[in-house]
Amino acid sequence: AKDAYTRGHSMRVANYSIGIARAMGLDKDQIDTIALGAELHDVGKIGVSESVLHKAGKLSDAEYRHIMEHTVIGARILGPLMRDAPGALAIVRSHHERLDGTGSPDGLKGSAIPFEARLVSVADAFDAMTSVRPYRPSLSVNHAMRELEQGSGIQFDGDAVRAFQKAFTEHAALPIPTPQLQPLR
Repeated sequence: AKDAYTRGHSMRVANYSIGIARAMGLDKDQIDTIALGAELHDVGKIGVSESVLHKAGKLSDAEYRHIMEHTVIGARILGPLMRDAPGALAIVRSHHERLDGTGSPDGLKGSAIPFEARLVSVADAFDAMTSVRPYRPSLSVNHAMRELEQGSGIQFDGDAVRAFQKAFTEHAALPIPTPQLQPLR
């Protein structure tokens, strides 16, 4: 409702995440959890100032810290509603953690980062890199793939990066289009 980019981004991230999960051979329940968490991963942006969210230029340090609060805001909003989906909630809170421990909000490192969040962070980063943003043009698919490879083992889980590459071998079909919203039944 607040940001059209975030809605489309979340839907694409869910689709990329499903592809990664399938390439990793995860079961239906795990895939459903990952899809739910991926679709909701940026819901905390509802608590981010629109002027910061839509800023065309470089963010100041304070603005960057403000926007990165979306992970904690989202987890706080969804926590009472998602007690039965802790993996999905972990995605919302931890999708900006990095393997090297320099991510946010908790500075988790390596396997301390929930598996589901490590998986979705690859999909999230790829979609962000290949999308036009107010502050920069999109990167090419090949450039974004190189960025994932270079970040493997540092920022990103190497198994998730390899699964992304396995799931999306046809670079000409990337980035995926934003799926159409389905009516509620």
